[in-house]
Amino acid sequence: MNRTDRLYALVEELRAIAPRPRSARWLAERFEVSSRTIERDLSALQLSGVPIWAEPGRTGGYCLDPAHTLAPLNFTVDEALAVMIALGTLGTSPFHDAATSALRKVVAVTDESSLRETADLAARIHLLGAHKPNEAPPELANALRTGHVLRIAYVDRHGSATLRDVEPMGFVGKGSDWYLIAWCRLRNGLRAFRGDRITEANPLSERPTRRPLRAEDLGIVYGELSKVGPDEKSA
Repeated sequence: MNRTDRLYALVEELRAIAPRPRSARWLAERFEVSSRTIERDLSALQLSGVPIWAEPGRTGGYCLDPAHTLAPLNFTVDEALAVMIALGTLGTSPFHDAATSALRKVVAVTDESSLRETADLAARIHLLGAHKPNEAPPELANALRTGHVLRIAYVDRHGSATLRDVEPMGFVGKGSDWYLIAWCRLRNGLRAFRGDRITEANPLSERPTRRPLRAEDLGIVYGELSKVGPDEKSA
């Protein structure tokens, strides 16, 4: 995580639990940096006008002014349960880290009584899968957002390993499997790469014009495509 992303994530972390504090040590462990780095980051945020202050004492830490937070979403138990289940299904997807962060925010804005009821119901819900694939590298999701070319190490179903430069175009999810749809420069064509077979993914500096991706280009034989996102009728 670069410093800009970490500064934004620090504000979101403090926003999620405001007005409760987080210690510099806790934040340092969370973002895998030193406490001194966290203190420098928080100082920079304060200088930029973000209303963060320090609470002294053994249980103290850094707090964000509650007025700087969003209004509570007031999830019902059913709504919180649905969101938690949906986010939980992304555990092996390229969006695992974002889903985990979003889940913490849902927990933070849910009142204690509803949260206990939601947790009890969630413990009674189990999702079946044929297998438990490895998690896809988080760089896959970032590349789709930023548009950078990815250099991936890929192992196909026959065990053959290749190194390829690809232009990310989209994702297809089926059960617990996620596929990166990309223009493969090695094969000079559209290819689908299963996430758990991508052993390494490194973004390059190049950011080409994003290629269009049409449903008919995917050539999906089994299953039907479903839209991801808000219903257009209710948007």
